[in-house]
Amino acid sequence: MGGKVNATMKRSNLIIALMLIMAISHGQKRDPRAVAMAGATTTIADGIYSVGFNPALIAFQIDRPFMLQVGGLDFDIGNNYFSMAALRTLSGDTLDQDEKGTIINRLDNRGGLNFDMNIQIATPGMNYSSGNMAVTSNILYMSSYSLPAGMARLMLEGNAKNPVIDMTLEYEIMAVHELGYSFAVPFESFALGFSLKYLQGLFYMGVDPDSSSANFITTPQAVYGSGTYYLRQGFGGAGYGLDIGIATKEFNGMRFGVSLINALGSIAWNKPSFIKDIMKYPLTWGGESLSDSVAVLYTYSIDSLRADNLSSGSIFTSSSTIVKNVDENGKPKEFNLRYPAVFRLGVSYRKEDLLISSDLTTGFENRLFAHSRWRWAVGAELYRFPNTPLRLGFAWEGLDRTELGFGAGFHGGPIMIDLGFSFKSGLWIHSMKGLNLSLGFTMTSFKGRKEKVKSGNGGPSPVPEKKKANAPKESLPGKDQK
Repeated sequence: MGGKVNATMKRSNLIIALMLIMAISHGQKRDPRAVAMAGATTTIADGIYSVGFNPALIAFQIDRPFMLQVGGLDFDIGNNYFSMAALRTLSGDTLDQDEKGTIINRLDNRGGLNFDMNIQIATPGMNYSSGNMAVTSNILYMSSYSLPAGMARLMLEGNAKNPVIDMTLEYEIMAVHELGYSFAVPFESFALGFSLKYLQGLFYMGVDPDSSSANFITTPQAVYGSGTYYLRQGFGGAGYGLDIGIATKEFNGMRFGVSLINALGSIAWNKPSFIKDIMKYPLTWGGESLSDSVAVLYTYSIDSLRADNLSSGSIFTSSSTIVKNVDENGKPKEFNLRYPAVFRLGVSYRKEDLLISSDLTTGFENRLFAHSRWRWAVGAELYRFPNTPLRLGFAWEGLDRTELGFGAGFHGGPIMIDLGFSFKSGLWIHSMKGLNLSLGFTMTSFKGRKEKVKSGNGGPSPVPEKKKANAPKESLPGKDQK
């Protein structure tokens, strides 16, 4: 009995530990409605929430009241492999070759074991839209961690059939204050929108891929390898970004749209910035405070690991040192980072109390919130209860990357409260690899966020004066008529 209890406790501890590891979020810029509809909002985003999806939609808000976001928070937790179902697979004493092969193939196809983070906090009272313009202000924290699939291959298969294993790690963290001005120009049948963004970099740290490499070489007689990781960092960066979007007017309830988010966008780090005067450098390494004029250099070496020298204490050596990262003038070295871009294509259909929307999106690189895989999403919004819209969404990015979202809103007078929730990379609790929770508070006119109704008495249209003048006169009675 005691053995079963201990086994249960060990399994519970393992689940808790992995859930803590999963406490890392992943995704693009989101809001409660987008989370509930699995991101299918390229043609239906409203007001300030159009920014980051399709700025052209702001043109269709001209006849609607202003929108002011009082506050908002969006975060999610997830990874690309661990779930309750996967843990059950790994909980046995041994794995057969087919099970090992399945795990290794999945990690190979996913680029290793990845953890991504994206936390977005709306600056209170700084997100406002009215007419065909919007001003937005958000603080974003993003990070990306990737463990190579070769590490799992080595653990499961040893050195068999694996002479050279790539052990290069990927690591990036970045915090940015994104301040944007968006506007849209309406035409006869479509609208064109732009978002001009100032990207105030707060801090950055990441492995420089050009200066880092690691391997693990195995032979029937020995195992050896070496690695070098150069972690550069920045503080007080600055840059600019540009979003472009096109959206059609509704034709028989249908609307089409396309946008390129961060079509142009980059951040230059380690330049003079007022951030350095008002903010203390937040990063540390090994308990030691860092600055923008240094970098971290981590190296390791495995020297001929053989059966006859396992007792040697000098087989594995590693070192972590803080090195200067300055130019010939003694100033911190500047470097530029590309802000990841996302392409979006969408269509929607509205009929009475129902709205259906579908999106196709992709990134151009696997960095931070962007993923170079096509993602299809479909969402529905029900207006059966006018003050309480109900939402449901589903997204597919491959058999192992699905998402199920749902949520609701409360829109009463000037108050708009929205909540969105989704299962990440899974459709059920046992298969999900994380979750996404988003909450937003918005203010608008006391009449609510509704389109203005054009004036009219509802009766027949008056006959124009010109037509009255040209109307045929009644025939006068002739001589033979009485």
